[in-house]
Amino acid sequence: MAKVKGVIIVDTERCKGCEVCIDACPTEVIGMATEVNSKGYRYAYMKNPDACTGCTNCAIVCPDGVITVYRKKIEVTI
Repeated sequence: MAKVKGVIIVDTERCKGCEVCIDACPTEVIGMATEVNSKGYRYAYMKNPDACTGCTNCAIVCPDGVITVYRKKIEVTI
């Protein structure tokens, strides 16, 4: 049986911190950084990376297209 593990990459310099991705994430993976980018915006990051399933909801709803999602199948042995 295979399990899917996801990872998101956020272009932190282009992220405007709108937080739409946070509401779209069903597993509460995304949070807002306390740091700001060069434009003065807080940006999204993976606060809970182990919970990411790679569903791509965050990338789909991002109005600026700054999120890339990668998925990998992981074999689970029982």
